[in-house]
Amino acid sequence: MKKPIYLDYASTTPTDPLVVQAMTPFFFESFGNASSPHSIGQKARKALEDSRAVLANFIGAKPSEIVFTSGASEGNNQAILTLALSLFGKGRHVIISAIEHHSVLECAKRLGKLGFQVDLVKPQPDGIVDSASMIQLIREDTILIALHHANNEIGVIQPVEEIGVVARQKGICFLVDATQTVGHIPVDVKKISCDLLSLSAHKFYGPQGVGALYAREGIHLEPRLYGGDQETGRRAGTQNLPGIVGLGQAIELCQKKMEKEAREQAALRDYMIEFVLTNIKGSSLNGHRQMRLPNNAHFSFEKINGEELVTALDMAGIAISQGSACKWGTLEPSHALKALGLSDELALGSLRVSIGRWTSKEDVDCFLEQLKSVIEKLRK
Repeated sequence: MKKPIYLDYASTTPTDPLVVQAMTPFFFESFGNASSPHSIGQKARKALEDSRAVLANFIGAKPSEIVFTSGASEGNNQAILTLALSLFGKGRHVIISAIEHHSVLECAKRLGKLGFQVDLVKPQPDGIVDSASMIQLIREDTILIALHHANNEIGVIQPVEEIGVVARQKGICFLVDATQTVGHIPVDVKKISCDLLSLSAHKFYGPQGVGALYAREGIHLEPRLYGGDQETGRRAGTQNLPGIVGLGQAIELCQKKMEKEAREQAALRDYMIEFVLTNIKGSSLNGHRQMRLPNNAHFSFEKINGEELVTALDMAGIAISQGSACKWGTLEPSHALKALGLSDELALGSLRVSIGRWTSKEDVDCFLEQLKSVIEKLRK
């Protein structure tokens, strides 16, 4: 049986074999609890802190500013809910882009029920959130601004540095969800001027179920999980040692490979975009043509049901998605695509192509051939 072609790297990446190799001893040999005082526990502690240092260095942070989590969704929840509640007396106004991941938007809804005022900022038609529009909404009681580094569906890179500078000047906490960018393009918390930044290991060839939250020194971060002093009191519970080791190893690999991979993937991405827009009638690209992740191309097709398209491609041996895996099967148009101004028909007729470390030119050519054929059949 022919191996499926995987084009859904934005949902999750395969774990790199070198990452699995690095993790393996921490299941069977160096399996100690990092909080235990004996030698096995202290060996585990060293491995955990080594990974913390590797990640901190990669994003320009201090090791003490890194809190290990189960992933970006947990990090976003902790950052938004605990921070907002701790600043309740200072202000109750929050600014968030309308195309954030649901882990951010649902937290915003929760804040609304707790008496906060939340302003949602829609993007421009090209998917970029206008920094001036966001800055204009700042008030004396604004306590938090949240803007992702790149959108998880359309892959558009946002002007986080511009927002960060103003937020820092005005003493407003700034949260950046960097789930889609860490390991794919440079991410430096100092250049972004962010106070909080979330990430997930499974987006950059690490294991699922582990991530981290950067909290700038001086930011008081209340835990969301209570019952232990792990992570310097910021997250209770025994750390996922094999996962954290895997995260560190994945970061080290990205450090070596990222520049070359980004260049090669951007070339494949542009090749795909050109082919689709030239050879498939009624096709359009969602999001800015250049200001996007090197591995993301997001399309809409007229007179096509996106779920039928994904299913047909899956039957043809191509694993792909419309957008966020978190919302698959809801039968509702993507909130991000609707915010761009797309009709329900075009939003539901969308397809996200996300390539990665093991995507070849042959894979892309096979996909494009199948895509053209499947769309012609579905339209008939």
